[in-house]
Amino acid sequence: MRSDRRASVLFLGLQIAVMALAALVIPVSSEAFANPHEYTLANGLRLIVKEDHRSPVVISQIWYRAGSIDELNGATGVAHVLEHMMFKGTKKVPGGEFSRRIAAAGGRENAFTGRDYTAYFQQLHKSRLPLAMELESDRMRNLILTKEEFAKEIQVVMEERRLRTDDKPHALVHEKMMAAAYQSHPYQRPIIGWMNDLENMSVRDAKEWYDRWYAPNNAILVVVGDVNPKEVFALAQKYYGEIKPRPLAPLAQRKPQIEPAQVGIKRLTVKAPAKLPYLTMGYHVPVLRNANADWEPYALEMLVGVLDGNESARLNKELVRERRIANSTGAGYDSTARGPGMFYLYGTPSEGKTVVELETALRSEMEKLMLDGVTEEELARVKAQVVASHVFRLDSMFYQAMQIGQLESIGLSYRDLETMVKKLQAVTAEQVRDVAKKYVKDDSLTVAVLDPQPLEQKLPTAGRSGLRH
Repeated sequence: MRSDRRASVLFLGLQIAVMALAALVIPVSSEAFANPHEYTLANGLRLIVKEDHRSPVVISQIWYRAGSIDELNGATGVAHVLEHMMFKGTKKVPGGEFSRRIAAAGGRENAFTGRDYTAYFQQLHKSRLPLAMELESDRMRNLILTKEEFAKEIQVVMEERRLRTDDKPHALVHEKMMAAAYQSHPYQRPIIGWMNDLENMSVRDAKEWYDRWYAPNNAILVVVGDVNPKEVFALAQKYYGEIKPRPLAPLAQRKPQIEPAQVGIKRLTVKAPAKLPYLTMGYHVPVLRNANADWEPYALEMLVGVLDGNESARLNKELVRERRIANSTGAGYDSTARGPGMFYLYGTPSEGKTVVELETALRSEMEKLMLDGVTEEELARVKAQVVASHVFRLDSMFYQAMQIGQLESIGLSYRDLETMVKKLQAVTAEQVRDVAKKYVKDDSLTVAVLDPQPLEQKLPTAGRSGLRH
């Protein structure tokens, strides 16, 4: 996402991965799951349309199955850089004109890059869907990339990295932990890229990425709103149908990238200016591959809910409110992804407490869960809370489109939603304990600690201090 626009969602891939599966526990009818209509154009573009006639609005999203997972060493961050460059214009629509035309139509638009995909979206009145398709299809193949514009935009991206990672201690710790936790898998690299790669990137790198991945047979067009599916298909044929496909392997046929098994605990310390220390612990875990056959990812989702589902969840109740070992603490899990998964425990120790004491306390809570398990009442409460917290999200057309696009982009399917709901709701207390015992172990653990360094003293402005120039 361009940093000069709305709040960045550069790491939205991770957030969507967490919320998409969690939202699936909402008890909706079979008719709701059958609503989406799917079409495939002759050039390989997949179109998925979901009707929602509550308001005269339409969401249009184009998802490319290319994210930081597909990058090569030496060119990390290129997926995100190209996302920025996609707004620089074509012969038909000069730079900046894309956004101006959408705004003039009363709409909003933006984009985001994740580990597994890159997506672009527009939200408009339903009558302006042709405008969104015309503009988006044009830049799928007609983007103009110049050295001059690239030289400007790469500076924007580098500044974004400084602001959102280098100068953010918790983000920096997470980046370093991921780099240590993965031995060979591309998830070890940050979505925004390593600074050295950005400094040495050229417009040629961006063009090669664009030419390789930006093609109709590597894209999914998702449209949700007050629309007629057949009319949307006709529009897609009109605007996208003439774009030629490119020779590239489908997602299922790309080379497998298997992370070697970790064989012992890894520890690292990150020194950075900060007020308080911070601890994050990452365990290698599986993600959803087969919606019907798998059960462990669903149980891991419930484990997160037990530990960190609300203020009364175990970690907050025990470590923050009662024992006062932590100022804040939590758990997380990426349940849907093209690559391997990671289960997280993290927190900031209270004043007078150390990260060692916090780690010991987190371990103690996990050992207690493994020994005593989860009660049926506790699990039922967590399931009910997950349902309640996501009902509102499904009221959002934008979120519905995000759910479809994210699942389809990583190799799952919106057709699996009903099965996924049933499987998640069927998780037992014993299964929650089983996944904790199986995966929360030192052999697959990476621990990263923030060692806070003194904050730089900022001189007050001349107007406030009376300093003379």
